Amino acid sequence: MPEKKPFNDAVAHMQNIEGAPSSIEVKKLPRLLRYFGYFMAGFFGLSLLIILIGIFIQ
Repeated sequence: MPEKKPFNDAVAHMQNIEGAPSSIEVKKLPRLLRYFGYFMAGFFGLSLLIILIGIFIQ
């Protein structure tokens, strides 16, 4: 994935100071963090689905 060009010099400066990553590759994360991320995404998605079903059933 190509590196993103900053919008202007101020943004580039803040990215250098803060150390913000330009992109995150999930497959390169440690296994525990990957599974935790999958669990959290699944939990929020399932919770949203249950809430929507509960709203429409009433």
